[in-house]
Amino acid sequence: MTDTDEMDHEKLQALVVRLRLGTSASELHGSLTGYLAGGGAVGGDALLGVLELDGEATEPTAADRAELDALARQSQAALVDAELGFEPLLPADDRPLHERADAVVEWCRGFLGGFGLAGAAVQASLSGEAQEVLRDLGTIAGSSFDFGNESEDEDALIEVHEFVRMAAMLLFAECGARDGVGGNTVH
Repeated sequence: MTDTDEMDHEKLQALVVRLRLGTSASELHGSLTGYLAGGGAVGGDALLGVLELDGEATEPTAADRAELDALARQSQAALVDAELGFEPLLPADDRPLHERADAVVEWCRGFLGGFGLAGAAVQASLSGEAQEVLRDLGTIAGSSFDFGNESEDEDALIEVHEFVRMAAMLLFAECGARDGVGGNTVH
């Protein structure tokens, strides 16, 4: 993957399968984003170790590590984007609704885990608004969606997606950007 080649959900899922991580692309990206939002930063090839996502039996190749490093840089850049361009890596809009909804739940679950790995001190200093956002992400992470009216369900998922997107940026702005761009670099 080159610097001009952005990681998307499909590419990340292929990497997750290749490394046998036992998680989904959405959950991995959520974990990374949560860790960054909590003030953590990753450098070099430490991403899987920092997120406690070691592969089952496959050691990452140099190319795999380069892809993971590019993902970390891409995610970090999106979180600091003044144009609010951050997007959770989720399945494309042409995928079935239930698949996309499950991916949002997995992303939130990963985000909470990654945010927790960044440290309890960060969480203790959160504003009331940030604490509420974190609780809401927890509610989403523990949810299962019931589907009825496809149009209404699609609209609801769009609203949840937008909330999750903004929540990640809010928590990053409050915690991850405190000491510059990510404070706890792990190499």
